[in-house]
Amino acid sequence: MPQHQHGGHTVDPGFFGMWSPDIFLLTVLAAVLYLVIVGPWRSSFEGAAPVSSGKKTVFLLGLAFFYIAQGSPLNYYGHQYLFSAHMVQQSFLYLVVPPLLLIGTPEWLLQAVFRARVARKILAVFTHPIVGALAFNLLFSFYHLPFIFDEMAVNHTAMTAYHVGLLLAAFMMWWPIVSPLSDQTQLSELRKIAYIFANSVLITPACALIIFSGSLLYTTYSHVPELIPGHTALDDQKLGGILMKLIQEGVYGSVLAYTFFTWYRKEREKDKMEFAEIFAAKTGDSKSRA
Repeated sequence: MPQHQHGGHTVDPGFFGMWSPDIFLLTVLAAVLYLVIVGPWRSSFEGAAPVSSGKKTVFLLGLAFFYIAQGSPLNYYGHQYLFSAHMVQQSFLYLVVPPLLLIGTPEWLLQAVFRARVARKILAVFTHPIVGALAFNLLFSFYHLPFIFDEMAVNHTAMTAYHVGLLLAAFMMWWPIVSPLSDQTQLSELRKIAYIFANSVLITPACALIIFSGSLLYTTYSHVPELIPGHTALDDQKLGGILMKLIQEGVYGSVLAYTFFTWYRKEREKDKMEFAEIFAAKTGDSKSRA
């Protein structure tokens, strides 16, 4: 394995540094635990309905994206060489993993986890749309301020703690859209559309700062070798901002489209029912007169 210089330190990741077997093991254990809970252990939960293969697939896909972001070479290159890889990693962790895991988790399991009244009240506070949107977007924007980002790059403990906080905030942000618990107050489709649009706007300043900066913002990437000839650190910084915005727009756009068509179908069904009731009433009046 060739060694490279990064920030004055020799970096030789080896197999463990490149593929993170510990993260892989954690991901596999999470997958096995999930499959056991929704399979053989399901009878232990009150009112636990069978979990569809589609729901299981979505949850496992969320775990796969988690490992790609945290345990694959994407994580290594994102922290050592390419800001663009870092932004793709961030996109997977906060825009793809949380909704997939929430959608794939059966409601009866969440009912069991948040059974206590205190837990429900805390959940309601932290998953309030305003709290979730502000928490995630502010934490994400602050993280990408140069002096914070560079400090995190050399302080592994602080970076890990911040990433955990960001991931929790991402779940908070996605919760009002996915709404896993049906007995919670849910946003209407139109409010979900407004909420998704607001999140898209809130994350834009951080991406714009990165994309349109005329100088390299992060000293973390100032002394790394060019892995792609002619692709400078500044070029890669701009690419990172563009990739983050494109992935964000793709994810939010897909959710927005799904939400809109769900609302449209409900409105059509409502109109059909109202028309049927009016028609039945008029038909009844005509028969009574006859």
